[in-house]
Order: sequence, then structure tokens, then C-alpha cells
Amino acid sequence: MPASLTPRFIQSILAAPLLWPVARLALVSAYLLGGVTKLLNFPGAVQEQAHFGLHPAWLWAVMAIIVELGGSALVLAYRTVWLGAGGLGCLTFVAMLTADRFWALQGAAQIMALNTFFEHLGLIAGLVLVTMAPYLSRASLRA
Repeated sequence: MPASLTPRFIQSILAAPLLWPVARLALVSAYLLGGVTKLLNFPGAVQEQAHFGLHPAWLWAVMAIIVELGGSALVLAYRTVWLGAGGLGCLTFVAMLTADRFWALQGAAQIMALNTFFEHLGLIAGLVLVTMAPYLSRASLRA
């Protein structure tokens, strides 16, 4: 939508200096919470990885903590965003394939897993967009 068709008050909100860092914080908030929770309860983190069939579970737990906290820090600092968001996206993709196996379920469990699968896909798209943002011109956004 061309800026001329966007109401002025919406343009003002989108131009607010704090919106971009707050949006990045919101984007990585689940990863920050997940990383801190796993760090504070490492045995639980190992158990979670084992539950989803990832072995050695301790190694997957360590990698998840590093990616969740390190990737989030890079996105928040707006430095090497491609690396941080890419790591978070890859972690999310692994989670989709291991934890959201809707194709192996039936009934209400299948519906819930299907919804979560596509929520994760949308999150990956958000990570791609935060990485693309500096390279996009207004003209390319209209395509």
C-alpha cells in the first residue's frame, strides 16, 4: 500500500523511533524466554530434547540455549542480524519437524499441532523479514 493511502496517524506510529527495537524485541521474546528457562533448568531442557527424539539430548539443549540467547542478542543489537535470525529460523524449523508433527496425529491434537506448525512458519517469515529490512526499498515493497 503506498504511503499516501496510509492514514497519517498510522504513518506516525510506523515512524516512531522506538517501534523498530520494540518490534525486534517482540519477535525474539519467545526465544529469550526459552533460552533463559533452559539455562535455569538445564535438566528439564535435556529432558525436553530427549522427549522430541533429539540425541544426544544434552548437546541439543546446549545448542538451543546458545542459539536462542545468542541469536536473540544479535537481532536485538541489530548486528549480524542474518546470523542471529538465521540461527533462530533453523532452530524453529527443527522444532517444526520434531515437535509439531501434525501429520502423525489425529483429531484435536492434529489441529493444535497444525496450527503451531504454521505459527512457527510465520515466525520464520518474520525472522527473514527482519533480516531483509535494511535491504528493502519502498519500491521493492510494492512488488
